[in-house]
Amino acid sequence: MMTDIMDKLASIREDFSLFTEPRDKYIYLVDLAKESTGLQHEEQIDANKISGCTSQAWIVREKTGDSFTFRTDSDAMIVKGLLFLIERVFNGHSKNEILGIDGNRFLTSVGLERAISSQRTNGFSNAIHKIQTELLK
Repeated sequence: MMTDIMDKLASIREDFSLFTEPRDKYIYLVDLAKESTGLQHEEQIDANKISGCTSQAWIVREKTGDSFTFRTDSDAMIVKGLLFLIERVFNGHSKNEILGIDGNRFLTSVGLERAISSQRTNGFSNAIHKIQTELLK
């Protein structure tokens, strides 16, 4: 099933490859953020918070059988859009599939490595690290 996650990453890369300007990629991320259902206010607690993110950002994990679903939110639209990419890629996958993804290479694999600031890149890696660390608990 690992190819399934890789297929999702490739699909997102194709979406972003349509845009040559970083600004257009940002606009697309904001559009994605608008698709995100976000979180309820009571879910925006410290336990769900992503540390190392310059904006406020949260992630909630739910498990059904062997697969996981993640819901995310942020007070910054670009970050919310980036987190929505994590939902698109990881939702419906098993612990081993999710642990098989290199958080530091995620943005590169979807074609966003040069469009996103280093601060956001670090925050994004922290989000994936939080997910993967919690899966090991």
